[in-house]
Amino acid sequence: MYLLNGYIRFIDENGVPLFSPPWGSLAAVDLNEGSVKWKVPLGEYPELAAQGIRDTGTRNFGGAAAAAGGVIFVGATADEKFRAFDTETGETLWEYQLPYGGYATPSIYEIEGKQYVVICAAGGRKVGTPSGDAIIAFALPE
Repeated sequence: MYLLNGYIRFIDENGVPLFSPPWGSLAAVDLNEGSVKWKVPLGEYPELAAQGIRDTGTRNFGGAAAAAGGVIFVGATADEKFRAFDTETGETLWEYQLPYGGYATPSIYEIEGKQYVVICAAGGRKVGTPSGDAIIAFALPE
């Protein structure tokens, strides 16, 4: 009988995965064609970015949400940033440094014709970031 409590991660002594990046990505799929429309690295490890090693992606925990106007919002990354991407190209349109990791799927809602996006930022053990307690909402431009 074998028992595994948790899962095995292949990481080095710095907590970085042992295989080549990207270590996490965001992709758009064309459901009509059945093909990947675009794919971009999602997140960075701050200690690697400080050394000039960029666009690595990170392990991701959380989903993405699409808003009217062709924008995708996602947190989910070990660098604790909340990002907006263009749905057509995958270009990063905006990013915001959260106080804790946003390992949740954002919610998008509308009040009196104005759109908002909200994310729960609570951090957590899975990615090794500090835990906290924040809910952050952003008003989207017209």
